[in-house]
This record gives sequence, C-alpha cells and structure tokens, in this order.
Amino acid sequence: MCAATSPAVKLHDETLTYLNQGQSYEIRMLDNRKMGDMPEITGKLVKSIIRVVFHDRRLQYTEHQQLEGWKWNRPGDRLLDLDIPMSVGIIDTRTNPSQLNAVEFLWDPAKRTSAFIQVHCISTEFTPRKHGGEKGVPFRIQVDTFKQNENGEYTDHLHSASCQIKVFKPKGADRKQKTDREKMEKRTAHEKEKYQPSYDTTILTECSPWPDTPTAYVNSSPSTAPAFTSPQQGTCSVPDSNSSSPNHQGDGVSQPSSEQLQPSATIQETQQWLLKNRFSSYTRLFSNFSGADLLKLTKEDLVQICGAADGIRLYNSLKSSLSCDLLGRNGRFRSCSKTCIGV
Repeated sequence: MCAATSPAVKLHDETLTYLNQGQSYEIRMLDNRKMGDMPEITGKLVKSIIRVVFHDRRLQYTEHQQLEGWKWNRPGDRLLDLDIPMSVGIIDTRTNPSQLNAVEFLWDPAKRTSAFIQVHCISTEFTPRKHGGEKGVPFRIQVDTFKQNENGEYTDHLHSASCQIKVFKPKGADRKQKTDREKMEKRTAHEKEKYQPSYDTTILTECSPWPDTPTAYVNSSPSTAPAFTSPQQGTCSVPDSNSSSPNHQGDGVSQPSSEQLQPSATIQETQQWLLKNRFSSYTRLFSNFSGADLLKLTKEDLVQICGAADGIRLYNSLKSSLSCDLLGRNGRFRSCSKTCIGV
C-alpha cells in the first residue's frame, strides 16, 4: 500500500500506518508466484475482497453492533469505498449494501493492477467518549484473494494479507506522522536502535483468511449478529503421570455436572450450555464458538462483549467450568485451573 509507516514502532512490533479519512490510497496487487506455482490460474481472473476490520479482538466480537452504531450515525455512508476512476486493471467491482466495510473485484494477475481505496471511518469513532483526547482504535486493511472452483465460482482461497492502520480526520495522518518523526529525532542514537525506520510503503503481511460472508453470519439477514470463527486453539492439558485417564471412572471421582462447560464441548454443546445458563441472548454472537473458544476469553473480553453485569456473570460461570479434579495414585484430588491459549 502506498502510504508511509510510522517511525514510532518498536523493532519487533507490527508496522502501523496512518491514513487520512476519505483520501485515496493505492494498493498494488502483485503476482508473487514462483515459476511453475499454481499453473491453474495462469491466464485466468481471480477475485479479491478488501475489508477494513477491527484490529482489537474484543471489537471483532462485537463488530456487527459497532458497525450498526456507525451506520446509524452516518446514514448512507460506507466505511470503505473503491476510487474506481483512479484504479487500474480491476474488473466487475461490487459492493454489498449490507457489508459497508468491504469491496470486491476481479483482476488478472498477469496485468498491472492497482486498487485505490478510501476509508471513511476514523479511529476515534469507536472509542468510548470521555473528556476529549481519546486514543483511537487501530483497524486492519485485509485483502483476501480467491480463484475459481470447478463450478466457476470464486470460492477457492489463494492468499490473504493485512496491515495495521489508524485513520484520522483529513490532514490528521500527516500531522501524526510529523509528530512521531519529531519525537524520534529527539531520542538518542541508542534509543533509536529499538525502533523501526519509517518505510515509504506499507507491506501487507500474510495472514489467515477473514471469515467468509456465508459463514460469518447465522443467516443472510443483515440484522443478524456476526459469528466469527475463533482461531484454532491449542489443546488444554495438564501432564501428570499420577493422574488417571480422562475416561477412567475411578471410585469416588465426581464427574463434571451437566452445567459445566468443558473445553471439549462442540459448538452445539456450547450453544446448549449458554441456553441452560440463561445466556440465550448471546447464542448468536457465539454461534461458531466451541467450549475451548469460549473458555479462553478473559474477564475484560466478556465485559466488553456482554456488558458489565452479564460479562461478569458469564466469566464466573466459565471460571467454575475451568476447574477440574484429577485423581492421583495416592487417592487424593488435585484441583487445577488451566486456560486454553491459542497457538
């Protein structure tokens, strides 16, 4: 993307790029295949979907509510647009009225292609209002590219890449870039070594594909809350040579009650658990979550998603589910509490 990165980013952190609201920025679509790679797309068109999405995981869980609030305050506006007159090599551009943060188009990897995008939301629009000077939330620009399947539909995933951005009111990005540069100039040479230089262009780095529209919503109704597929989670286990097999029915071992949510719970079992524990209003929001996915959420995550009262109640219910009893060879119970962490 043709926009400079911030110089105030530490060496091993992801780059951060400042954009001006409504300004056109070029994303160059490049064919980086090695010789002989994916011959099936040679001479064929591919489809790319560009989205502006939340960087913060907690905001991702409530994306639908956040975007509905923005839509209410900005009727008729879109979060993301293509500047078609400026763009080169894009074909059959499309926007969906129910997806204000996404645009899509076809393009030929063998030809020069540039998509010029305009982001119309600013980072502070999604920050809780306090007394001014709020720190804006970061967004991500993500590009997902697909090839045709055997039925001619563009559904076979080829590549995904994204970068972190913050969006300011017009000219605000230039002022912020200048401020960061001046701050860095005041640092000592030793301190400067801990920071990345500012690059003239922003490289989008490879990432996982964003949930597709058919699976990201419970149904096709735009009023339905999104159900984001949580990243693959690591297995939660407690290695102990003295503990019995999970399937072993030892004498006196109390099995988890039906009210406890287990990490091994399927999506359907997790939905049933939410209903049984009076969290029915959140079943749509968590409709793609397994037990492990739900158990990994922190107290802060749940308060952000469900509000203070329900968030704390759900956290306490999940916390009791994380406790398990392991029977050692000496016949004593060992209580443990583990959090499943994604890898």
